[in-house]
Amino acid sequence: MAIGKSVRDHGGDASADGATGIKADGQMDGSSYNPLGNPGMEHWQATYVSKDGIEDRGNVFFAAVEMTRMPMIITDPRQPDNPIVFANGAFLDLTGYAEGQILGRNCRFLQGGDTDRDTVAEIRHGIEEHRAVAVDILNYKADGTPFWNGLFMGPVFDKDGELLYYFASQLDITDKFNQHQSSIQAQKMEAIGALTAGLAHDFNNLLHVATGNLELATRQLHGSNSAIDALERSRGALDKATRLTQKLLSFARKQNLHPKLVSLNQVVLGLADMLGPTLPKSITLRLDLGTNLPQCQVDADHLDSALLNLVKNAREAMPDGGAITIATREFTGTAPAKLLANGAHPCVEVAIQDSGPGMAEEVVRRSTEPFFTTKGPGTGLGLAMVHGFAEQSQGKLHIASTLGKGTTVTLRFPSAPASPPAPAADKAAAGAAEASENAPAEVERSRWRSKRLLVVDDNADILMLTTEFLQALGYQVKPVESADAALAYLARGEQVDLMFTDIVMPGGMSGIALAQAVARDYPQVKLLAATGYMDQLPEQGDLGTPLDIIPKPFRFDMLGEKIRQLL
Repeated sequence: MAIGKSVRDHGGDASADGATGIKADGQMDGSSYNPLGNPGMEHWQATYVSKDGIEDRGNVFFAAVEMTRMPMIITDPRQPDNPIVFANGAFLDLTGYAEGQILGRNCRFLQGGDTDRDTVAEIRHGIEEHRAVAVDILNYKADGTPFWNGLFMGPVFDKDGELLYYFASQLDITDKFNQHQSSIQAQKMEAIGALTAGLAHDFNNLLHVATGNLELATRQLHGSNSAIDALERSRGALDKATRLTQKLLSFARKQNLHPKLVSLNQVVLGLADMLGPTLPKSITLRLDLGTNLPQCQVDADHLDSALLNLVKNAREAMPDGGAITIATREFTGTAPAKLLANGAHPCVEVAIQDSGPGMAEEVVRRSTEPFFTTKGPGTGLGLAMVHGFAEQSQGKLHIASTLGKGTTVTLRFPSAPASPPAPAADKAAAGAAEASENAPAEVERSRWRSKRLLVVDDNADILMLTTEFLQALGYQVKPVESADAALAYLARGEQVDLMFTDIVMPGGMSGIALAQAVARDYPQVKLLAATGYMDQLPEQGDLGTPLDIIPKPFRFDMLGEKIRQLL
C-alpha cells in the first residue's frame, strides 16, 4: 500500500464522518488457510477513517467489537514498537491475559520457542510495507499453553493516506490445524503402507523360490554334511528375511489374519507365565486385570506377538530397572475416533505401561512409522507392525508418553459376544479329523497318493517348484499360470480333487475370484490358497465352502500336511 495517497486515489469514497476501505477483489493477503476456500472479494485489505483517535467508544461499532466473540486488537504503529492500544474481551478470553498486562506491549509477547521465525518475518514485513497480512502462527497463552492462531492484520489510514493503526482479528484454529496435520500423516502412512506392501509381495515370491529350492536340495542330499550345513545357514538367513517381510506386511495391514474369540485376560496370563523368568530382577512385572471382560475377535498368535513386542520395548526403555504393568479393562463409553478405528463400543483394551524415561512428542508422533527407531541398530518395524495389526483387526493403537514419567501403549478392540457351543456335528467332524491324523502313515499315503491337484500361480518359478514337490509326494499335478487357464481345464471335464491357487495374480482374475467361481460351479473340488499379501479375506458365505489360506513363503512340509488334511 503506497503511503501518502488519499482514499480516493484508491477508488474509495470516504464521507466526512465515516470510514471506507479498499476491497480485496480476490487478492491474497498471506499464507493462511481461508475457511471460505477462496482469497475473498468483498472484505477490505485496508481501511480509511476520517477521524483519528480511539477514545470515542460510544458508538455501535465499538459496541459490536466488544460484543463479538472474535478476538480483536488495535495497535498504533506511530508509537515506538507498535504497541497494543485496544483489545476486546474475546482476545482476553483467548489468551488468558488481563487488559493491564497487554496494553502498551508489542504482540510478540504471544510468541514462544516453537513459533516459526519465517512467519514472524512475514508479519514484520507486512507492517513495514503497510499492507494486510493473513497467517497461521503458533502463539502461547498466559499459562504457557500453545495454540494455533489464524491471524489477520490490516492497516487503517486517514483520508490522506497516513497510517494510523493496525487492526488484527484472531481465531483459535488449533483443532483444525491438528486435524489437518493428522490427515497429512495418515495419507503419508497410507502411501508408505501401499509401497511397503507391494515391495513385500514381490520380495515374498523371491523368498518363496529360494527357500523352496533350498528345502528340495536338502531333501535330495545324502551324506554331504558340509553341503547340508551350508544350505541350513542359507535357510536361516532366508527365514530372517521372511520375518522381515511379515513385519512389513503387518505394518501395511496386508497380512493373513485368522481372528477368533479370545479372552484378553487369558492371553495376558499366558504371556506373564512366559515372561516372568525372562525379565531381569531389576524389573517388576505387575498385572491389573479387569473382571468379567467380554471377549474380542482377533488373531491370537498376532496378538501374542504384538504384546511381546510392546513388553520388549518397555523392558529396553528401563535398562536400570523399573516396573511394567499389563492392564486390561472394558470400555463401555463412546470410543474416541483416535482410540478405535470404527468408533464401535463397547470394547476391551490391554495396556502396557512402563516407568521409563518417556518419549518426546515428536518421537511419539513418528513411533509407528516403519524404519523409525531410537534404539540404534534395528529395523524400526516393531511398533509399525503392532499398529498395522491393530488397524487390520478393526482396533486402534494409542501411545501416551510424558518425559520423565513413562509410556503407556494401549491396544483397543471391539468386544464380541461369546461364541455358542459347537454343534454335535462339528464335534463329530473334529473327532474324525483327529482320528485321521492318528491313522497309520501307510494307510494315509494310500488315500492321497492317487489324488489329482490343480496348481495355479502366475509366477513360473513358484509354479514349477510347487509342482515338483507335490509330484514327489505322489500327487498327479496339473500346473497352470492363470485363473482363466484353470477354469478352462475344469471346463473340459478333467478330474480335480483339490485346487491350490495363489491369491494375488496381477493382470487377470484373482485367486479369490477363481475360488468363488470354482466353489460355485465345481463344489466337489477342495480349495486351498496361498498369499503373502492380503488386503481382506472373503466371507465364507461368498464362497459357499471354506477357503483355507496359508501364508507365503511356506515350508513344503506345511503345504503337504495341509493338503493331506483337506483330502
